[in-house]
Amino acid sequence: MDRSAYYAMLSAPETLDYERYLSTSKLLSCQKPFEALCNADELQFQIVHQVEELWMKLIAFTLLDIDEYLRAGNAHRVVTLFGRCNRLMKMMTEQLDLLETMSPKEYQQIRLQLGNGSGQESPGFRVLLHMPAELWDSFEARYLQNGRTVRDIYDHGYAHDDAYVVAEAMIAFDELFQLFRSRHIMLIFRSIGAGSKSLKGRPIELLQAGLRHRFFPPLWDVRAEMTDAWGATYGEVRDSLCEAATNELSQG
Repeated sequence: MDRSAYYAMLSAPETLDYERYLSTSKLLSCQKPFEALCNADELQFQIVHQVEELWMKLIAFTLLDIDEYLRAGNAHRVVTLFGRCNRLMKMMTEQLDLLETMSPKEYQQIRLQLGNGSGQESPGFRVLLHMPAELWDSFEARYLQNGRTVRDIYDHGYAHDDAYVVAEAMIAFDELFQLFRSRHIMLIFRSIGAGSKSLKGRPIELLQAGLRHRFFPPLWDVRAEMTDAWGATYGEVRDSLCEAATNELSQG
């Protein structure tokens, strides 16, 4: 195949409505020129991370809408839009698989191009770390009124109502974000190893501290509270079903 011909097609000026609407010439020039790539995998590396930034931009934009609907008590719109965010989180996690097609040696060549860059510097990632705190404030203002607690929503006053389905949409987003972080850590381990240092000079293990972070701690804590309370009622450790069956047989 004539590489130069195909390269020219991809860098041609915008002449069609579709191209102009999507600004394809700008979009396709956001990566290094083909001749400047350090190896054949660098284009993939740049595109995957650029696409991740676009998905995070869409998530952040959607979370702003969710915040308004939370305050208005429009649970249907909140759940629908969290469904969009949650699908985006799954897509972001799944597309990291593409980067596993790089060998560690080829990644090292790409790594030399990054300077001291780090995924922690991602503008989309940094924004998404801050937004959930405001979402929680909006949830509290709307659904935890007149002394109602998270425990009431999930246990004492459980009704599978708007507050419950909104809370479950929120914790699903929280869970999927943490799964994305976990998947990213495993990709790093596979690429450069678990004991090496990041481009900032910090041990990679420090990144794992972020995996313990939760956006909405009360939604996680209530599960432990309920389980401990229920366990105190029926016993944390119960008799084995197998032993009970054996005893019945022996007595029979």
